[in-house]
Amino acid sequence: MGIPVKLPVFEGPLDLLLHLIEKNKIDIYDIPIVEITDQYLEYIRQMNHEDLNVVSEFMVMAATLIDIKCRMLLPKEVNEEGEEEDPREELVHQLLEYKTYKYMSYQLREQMEEASKNVYKKPTIPAEVKKYQVSIDPHELLKGVSINKLHMIFQSVLKRQEDKIDPIRSKFGQIEPEEVSLPDKMTFVEKYAVKKRSFSFKDLLESQCSKFQVIVTFLAMLELIKTGRIRISQKEIFGDILIESLEDENTMVEAYAQDREVEYQ
Repeated sequence: MGIPVKLPVFEGPLDLLLHLIEKNKIDIYDIPIVEITDQYLEYIRQMNHEDLNVVSEFMVMAATLIDIKCRMLLPKEVNEEGEEEDPREELVHQLLEYKTYKYMSYQLREQMEEASKNVYKKPTIPAEVKKYQVSIDPHELLKGVSINKLHMIFQSVLKRQEDKIDPIRSKFGQIEPEEVSLPDKMTFVEKYAVKKRSFSFKDLLESQCSKFQVIVTFLAMLELIKTGRIRISQKEIFGDILIESLEDENTMVEAYAQDREVEYQ
């Protein structure tokens, strides 16, 4: 006659998996899928199969574990970014999320038990006490107060208000945006290139007065390269970039229209 064994009741397949991981002191980010699958299936064999709804949930997880076990034996799959995919990744995310909610439920249960120990008493202040108000005599309250003392109090209040003002930020003015557009900068760079014929990128940037101007100048240069107005070259790595105009030196540069900026908005 076999010895009856009472198995612990788990709330679901993730609860059972988390129990096996903690019992075997396994790193949840590096689950030995073969060992965990064998232990999980052993528990399934000993379960009470009367409630099919409960058993079906555990059987689905068993099929998932077997699928992961098979995928671990196959060559690694590679995603679009060229990185190897771990078949256990989705299962690890589910376990971590379940573990978080599980321990949050423990904290909420403890807080509920602590809250049940608190008893609040409704206020029972007599009506006579509620109606009582301390009589205030203005003459007694202002006794000994002179004009000079009131002036000192007023000055101290003003000083506290001044102390709240940031001496640096309060002097900041309004920062106005720089008025510069990509078409205007393209016109400038093309005229500069036609006139200079050949020059360095460093010389071009030195004529710009702000970081924003530098960025727009760089975008204008890229557009002019694409349209075949200029050509760039670099003799050595990290060396200066040389810019050469591909247009005739007598070319009359026309101003670029605003619709040329649409591509970079």
